[in-house]
Amino acid sequence: MTKSFKLNMVAASLAALLLTACGGADTDIIEQDPIEVPDDGGDNGDEHDHGTGDISVDSSGRLAVFNEDTSVTSVFDIKTGDLLDTFSSTHTDNSLTASANYRFAVVASRNNDYVEFIDSGLLIEDHGDHLHEYEYAPVRSDYTLNGSSPTHIVKNDDEMIIFYDGNADAGVPASVQVLKDSDISGETSELPHIDYSVNMHGVAQSQDDGEYLLSTIRRDAADSTSSGTLPDQVGVYHLHGTEYEQEQILDVTCPDLHGAAQNDDYVVFGCSDGVLVSHEHDGEFEAVKITNVDEVGTSRIGSLYGHDESDSLIGVASGALFAINPAVSTMEKLEWQLADGVSAVSYSFSHGAEYFLVLDSEGYLNILNSHSHDGEAHWVLVDTIDISEEDISTMPEGMNFSMTVAQNGDYVYVADPIAQHILQIDLEEMSITRDYEIGFSAKALTWLGIAEEGHDDDEDDDHNH
Repeated sequence: MTKSFKLNMVAASLAALLLTACGGADTDIIEQDPIEVPDDGGDNGDEHDHGTGDISVDSSGRLAVFNEDTSVTSVFDIKTGDLLDTFSSTHTDNSLTASANYRFAVVASRNNDYVEFIDSGLLIEDHGDHLHEYEYAPVRSDYTLNGSSPTHIVKNDDEMIIFYDGNADAGVPASVQVLKDSDISGETSELPHIDYSVNMHGVAQSQDDGEYLLSTIRRDAADSTSSGTLPDQVGVYHLHGTEYEQEQILDVTCPDLHGAAQNDDYVVFGCSDGVLVSHEHDGEFEAVKITNVDEVGTSRIGSLYGHDESDSLIGVASGALFAINPAVSTMEKLEWQLADGVSAVSYSFSHGAEYFLVLDSEGYLNILNSHSHDGEAHWVLVDTIDISEEDISTMPEGMNFSMTVAQNGDYVYVADPIAQHILQIDLEEMSITRDYEIGFSAKALTWLGIAEEGHDDDEDDDHNH
């Protein structure tokens, strides 16, 4: 490890502990000099006049890091390593991801039907003839959502799609909401949505800048090819006002549908007998099935990862990795796989899709790169980085390593709950370049900031049972 940036966490931890004991909401810890902010009259929204307060942003981004023991999300500055502020969550057992344009941390509590947001303080605005970047201190948003069981949260282009599973015992059906970062900052009261008549464990994907949603359909048990609350069909929904109306049902069924992702041209859903592939052609959405290869066996593709700049998507079936190329309808098991007894704890494309990353339970970051052979991409292991010097058997109960990928450069950030630090890994150098000591065991982390244009990673960001 080439550098160590230690935070003064003693005072911060005491302050957070005192605040939690008193039942407070937000701490007010700033470990660096206050950031000068544009004079916006205290409004954190996007639609306001910044006057002459414009500043230039020189930021690598920020990390939102969740401490499950205290239900506190801490926001760190990546460039300086400083703790900027901490925010107590309303509920425990939360998941953490980023909003569509990475401005907000999204804290979701599936068991409590609650989603809340933390403004990173880094944003970009369109001023007509130019784009302008702004930087200010992070702040809790007053905006919250209260759908039933927010489970699958994904990002497509500039939109975040939340699929609410609903609750059969309470008689609450499933629903979908679609929102942009501007909806969060502007506290939009009625979001584009789908309201179902039955609960289901489903997922939705956005198409054509949100004009269409490909969203799952659960049929009656007598007709369905799925078990339990899993859907087996996909509907095409067209936005009219703030409501998505069903216009089409894809003519290919998808038994036990679970997981979805997309690249620039295709949307793919995981099924027990293969993957359902859909794309738009002459104003209609068509669908085909890529059947499982023999190596899938009795398992199924239950998780999918895609990226706009990758022709192939990565599917996961019982821990095994498969490359799926929807353009030529192929599925191929990757030559590299995790060793027996080792499991993956996190997957992600790098921000430009040059690499696919697999963080495993033994504390290794496995880096795969694709090369072209016979006109198709084949993923091979190019490096493995040991990210922990600790005894893995001392991992805190219910925790594991976690990672997040920067969206403005080839950096990965890995949290080690045993060592209570976060490592920065440079994918160009294939090495650990920074060590942030945070003083607590991180349950999850996510990168926030101003993303580089032209990249769109699509994966299931939040799938919390």
